[in-house]
Amino acid sequence: MSILITAANSASAYKLKNQLNSDNIIMGDHMDLPDFMLKPGKLIRLPDPKSVSYTHEMLTLCLDMGVEAIYLFRQTEIDLLLKAQILFNEYNIKILVEGNEL
Repeated sequence: MSILITAANSASAYKLKNQLNSDNIIMGDHMDLPDFMLKPGKLIRLPDPKSVSYTHEMLTLCLDMGVEAIYLFRQTEIDLLLKAQILFNEYNIKILVEGNEL
């Protein structure tokens, strides 16, 4: 199983990645990321929180990638996914808040 860390273009996300010290960490961001960063495979483009189906897109992504925990950094992601925490819990996916808006 994997851990997803959002806000992959931030230093805080990389600091958390180093603290967790796991091989099963996926970094992701909905903000624009250069293509060269996406190709290695451990960095992915996340759904945009502005999408009306954001919660379901994130749930699908987590299920497809075997994610068991999501560390959120941005307030928009936090607000939307915490409202759906019960849904994510049904699939044994933990939603964890890390830090404040970047």
